[in-house]
Amino acid sequence: MYRRLIVPGALAASLVLAIPASAADFEPGAPGIGDPYYPTYGNGGYDVSHYDLHLTYQPKTDLLRGTATILASATQDLSRFDLDFGLTASEVRVNGEKARFATSGVQELQITPPSGLPKGSPFTVVVKYSGKPSKVQLWGFTSWQRTPDGGVAANEPEAAAWWFPSNDHPRDKATYDVSVAVPDGTQAISNGTLQSKTSRLGWTRFDWRSHKPQATYLATLAVGKFDITTGRTADGLPVVNAYSKDLGDDYGAAKASVERTGEVTEWLESVFGPYPYDAVGGYVPNVPSHFALETQTRPFYSPAQFRNGANVSVIVHELAHQWYGDSVSVAGWKDIWLNEGFATYAQWLWSEKEGDGTAQQLADYAYARHPASDPFWTVKPGDPGPDKQFDAAVYDRGAMAIQALRNAVGDKDFFAILKGWPRVRRYGNAKISDFVAYAEKVSGKPLASLFDTWLYQPSRPEAPALRSAFAVERPASWRRIEAAHACAG
Repeated sequence: MYRRLIVPGALAASLVLAIPASAADFEPGAPGIGDPYYPTYGNGGYDVSHYDLHLTYQPKTDLLRGTATILASATQDLSRFDLDFGLTASEVRVNGEKARFATSGVQELQITPPSGLPKGSPFTVVVKYSGKPSKVQLWGFTSWQRTPDGGVAANEPEAAAWWFPSNDHPRDKATYDVSVAVPDGTQAISNGTLQSKTSRLGWTRFDWRSHKPQATYLATLAVGKFDITTGRTADGLPVVNAYSKDLGDDYGAAKASVERTGEVTEWLESVFGPYPYDAVGGYVPNVPSHFALETQTRPFYSPAQFRNGANVSVIVHELAHQWYGDSVSVAGWKDIWLNEGFATYAQWLWSEKEGDGTAQQLADYAYARHPASDPFWTVKPGDPGPDKQFDAAVYDRGAMAIQALRNAVGDKDFFAILKGWPRVRRYGNAKISDFVAYAEKVSGKPLASLFDTWLYQPSRPEAPALRSAFAVERPASWRRIEAAHACAG
């Protein structure tokens, strides 16, 4: 063995020179992940693999206290990094050591660890915090909804910052453990499966686990007093549904709709392939909002969804997102068609199955009700812009594009595409261009022009792209589909 001889003075000099040279290579992570629609959402410099959230929530005062433990890896030599967060942090540790932290911009929590984090190295962040989420205004609003007996975190494209620190963009998915203590007699509902429920000194703690990759906006928390039903699908998948006890006149219609979750999931498996998670369900809290959202494994429904009676169509829409939107998530928010176009088309297929109007009839009706002069056609579903991200055109014109694809490739290839896409992209992210390439691969046909016409041109496509220009009558299912789209995620 050869040992190099270094005199003490030379060794000291080399160490003095080495440390600054190394430190100079470390830079702050970007305060945004690079999404042009939302430049400050998410962060650069690291990837999160797991969130462990240990929370206590008092419904009477809306006070949330928490400790978030975040497991991540550096994707660059990192001197500082940001988390997206709106509550008040009291202490931050990185790899067990206290770290400096400060707030910046609307929602940036800037963290400076005691020493740089080398590229590729795993690290742990612990953030202790508290606050009243409904009082926190980010971008001029709060995503936290107060209820008569608690509170709910559910919104798109942002919700996490009101209850836990995160890398808040769908491109950085992670697994979750969510543990929430609430006063006895109150329940805490989150994603995934309930691991345990324990009571002590007037408080009950609910421990939920999501062990498949999950985007931050799909993480949900609901605290209140619920009627909870449980069951299983034909394949043994556990179903957990919950309804606020004070839904009043909306209670019956809500339950009549959400209780069909298992049935709808079984049918969707025949369309999109195996369900990608180990639990399913839905919940209806007593909130004033009107929208529904595909929160992973446990969609959120506002009671307003059922104000005019039962609506299974909205259940179909949010459960379809478990494949298209949750398992396969957008690479950037401009790719929202990959979520909403397919969830809407699932409603059209459900209508077809139920005998309430075929997908073709629905496409023709949607087309005919918007004349060429309608601003509806100026919205590009493939790149609608942040102000039109949830415009009706993203849903309806987006679904028309899928029917045009079906007509172009035929049912055999079409349904192979619908099943194959969530299989080959499971738990990942994708761009619209990725889907177009996949559809061309499966069908063996050039499809770029078709998708350009339906997703990117700000004008009404020619009628021959569908099979007819006019619908004789409105399909029976249209009212329920339209009601769902007025509020759905």
